Amino acid sequence: MPSLRLGSTAPDFEAQTTTGPIKFHEFIGDSWVILSSHPGVFTPVCTTEFGEVARRASEFSNRNVEVIGISVNSLEDHYKWIQDINDYGSKVGPTDVRFPIDATNRNAKGLPFAIRSVFVIDPKKVIRLTISYPASTGRNIDEILRLLGDKYCVTTPVNWKKGEDVIVHSTVSTEHAKELFKDVTVHKRDALKGMKRTFLQ
Repeated sequence: MPSLRLGSTAPDFEAQTTTGPIKFHEFIGDSWVILSSHPGVFTPVCTTEFGEVARRASEFSNRNVEVIGISVNSLEDHYKWIQDINDYGSKVGPTDVRFPIDATNRNAKGLPFAIRSVFVIDPKKVIRLTISYPASTGRNIDEILRLLGDKYCVTTPVNWKKGEDVIVHSTVSTEHAKELFKDVTVHKRDALKGMKRTFLQ
């Protein structure tokens, strides 16, 4: 399998999932995709993660984002685990896992492997984000949703949150920024050696 690096094309593959067979590039279609690998079924951390993603499904769909999980366990185990996730989720909020989970994750030698990682893939099948977590640490869904803002031609300053000002990408001229966005403020600072930086409010 090719190296999964930022800017590289996500490999195409066929898999049996909990929602039926898929071809990955067809599954992506014209959507953004979050591919989430997990160490194993019935583990406490993964159960809370997948339950949270299921509960917040509308936040992903509103952003034109599809979600797919990948693991080393059997399809039968995943069907049972989905019921377990839904049972757990019902205690903290409505949960209904509907996104596919692929059970064919193996390395180049055909041996099963797993790591707690997240890949964000754009509609052109390009990998735009990768995050790997230690097995003891659950994913931060708010942070993943925040990072999906990468699909716009803006950059975010330190500790940025939704609703705050962003910075138009330096490759976009001020004139073009004003065509793209309504509220544009241009700042000049000596520290930037006279370079213009365009901010959206």
